[in-house]
Amino acid sequence: MYRSFLLFPVLLTTQLIYSQRESVETLLADTSMAHASVSVCFLDATDGRIVYQYDSEKSLIPASVLKLITSSAALELLGPQYRFRTLLGYSGSLNRTTGKLTGDLIIKGGGDPALGSEYFSDHYSSLFKNWIVAVKDLGIKKIEGRVLVDDSRYDYQPVPPKWLWEDLGNYYGAGVYGLSVFDNTFRIHFRTLSEGTLPEIISITPASCKYELSNWLIASGDKDNGYVFSAPYGNSGWLGGSIPANREDFVLRASIPDPPLFLAKVLNNMLDSAGIKISGQPTTSRLLKMPYEKEPVLISEVLSPPLEEIIEVLNHESMNLYAEHLLKEMGKVFKDSGSTAAGLEVLNQYLNDTGIGTDGIYLTDGSGVSPLDAISSGKMAELLFHLKYNGKYFSEFYRSLPDAGKEGTLKSAFTDPVFDSKLRAKSGSMTRVRSYAGYLKAKTGRDLVFCIIINNFSGPSQAIVEGIEEILKEAIIKN
Repeated sequence: MYRSFLLFPVLLTTQLIYSQRESVETLLADTSMAHASVSVCFLDATDGRIVYQYDSEKSLIPASVLKLITSSAALELLGPQYRFRTLLGYSGSLNRTTGKLTGDLIIKGGGDPALGSEYFSDHYSSLFKNWIVAVKDLGIKKIEGRVLVDDSRYDYQPVPPKWLWEDLGNYYGAGVYGLSVFDNTFRIHFRTLSEGTLPEIISITPASCKYELSNWLIASGDKDNGYVFSAPYGNSGWLGGSIPANREDFVLRASIPDPPLFLAKVLNNMLDSAGIKISGQPTTSRLLKMPYEKEPVLISEVLSPPLEEIIEVLNHESMNLYAEHLLKEMGKVFKDSGSTAAGLEVLNQYLNDTGIGTDGIYLTDGSGVSPLDAISSGKMAELLFHLKYNGKYFSEFYRSLPDAGKEGTLKSAFTDPVFDSKLRAKSGSMTRVRSYAGYLKAKTGRDLVFCIIINNFSGPSQAIVEGIEEILKEAIIKN
C-alpha cells in the first residue's frame, strides 16, 4: 500500500479537492502572507492518496515538526523499551577496615537525556541522596582521589554547528553531553522595577550553577525578550534584551555550560557534607583528555525510563535536548560515534529504508532548532502515513503526539470543540515559522494525515495560527 502511494505524482493546485481550498486561499490572501512560503499536504490515511495539497513539494524550514523524524526513528530503531544506563562506581582499592578508598569515585554517563529531569521526578526520586547512602553503606569514609564523571559516550561538541548563537545560552539551546542532568537547565531569578531600569539578579538555582554573567537586560513591557549568551564549557556570558517590568520574581531559564563537571561538583559537595573527605578536585574525562578505560567497580546502576516515555515528553513538550540526545545515541549505537554527524547519517538511512528518500530533505540537527533544516509538507505527510501502516511501534508514536486543546504544546491551541479527540499533532515555531503535522479524524470518520508549514510571514504569529486552525477545522468538517 505504501509503495503504491509513492508512485502517485503530486497533484497540481488546479486539481485540488475543495474541502480545504477556501480556508487556504483565505489565509494566503491575508496581507501578512504577501512574502510568505507555504507548503500544505493532506493525505487519506487509509490509502495514502492526496486529498489536498498546496506546494507540497516545496522544502521549507519545519522548526520542531522535524522532531517527528528523530522520535519515530528512535522508536523504530532502538525500540520503545530501550533504556539508558548511568553507573556509579569506583576505581583503585578499598580498605574496608579503615574505610579508605585509594582511587576515584566515578559516575559513568550513559547518555540518559532525562537524568534528574523535573518531568521524571518520581522516577529519579532521591537519586543523588541514594548514591551517598550507597557509598556510606560500602564503608567508604575517605577518598584519596576525586569524583570523576566519565562523559565520553558522546563527542565533546555539545551543540550542532548550525545552531544560532542567540539560542545557545538558553534552556532550549542546551547542549548534549555524555552525562546530562536536570535537563541541563538552571534558573536565574530577577526582581524588576519600572520601565527602562536594570533588573536585579536575586538568586540562581541551583546556586552551584552560578558563573560570571554581565547583566545588560532592561525592564520593559510585559513580554519575555531576554536572552542568555554563553557557550558550552564556558565560565562567563552576558544577559541581553528585555524582561517584564515590575515583577518580584521573574525567571529566565539558562543552559548549564558543563553539566558533567557540574554534577561532579554537586556529588563532591554532598559527600563532604556527609562527612566523607576527598583529597582531589572533581573533574571529567573531557578535562583529563582521556576516557576512563576500565569498567569501574559497580556501586549503583540507574536506568532511565523506557524510551517510549522519554519520547512522549519529547513530543508533548517539544524538548530539543531529548531530540538531540536521541540523535547522538543512534549515532553511537549504529555508527559507533556519539556525534551529530553520525546521528544524521542514521536518520538519512532511516528515511531511505522507509522508501521516502531524502530528496528535498535537509537535516542539520535532530530537533529543528537550526534554521538550515528543511523538508516539504509532502515528505512529512508520507512519513506519517508510513508510520501508521508500516511502523512497528505506531501506537507508541501516536501516543507521543499531544491531544489538541488538552496536552503539551497544544494545550492552549485548537480548543474549539470541533477538535475534541480529533487532532493529534506536533507543532513547530521559530521566528517567522509556524508548522503543524499529525493525524486528524473528520466528522465522517475519515482519517487524514497532514502537514502544514509556513515561512516568512509578517505580522503577529497568532493570526497565522488562527489561519491554520481554520484549515484544520475545515478538514474535519468537510471531509
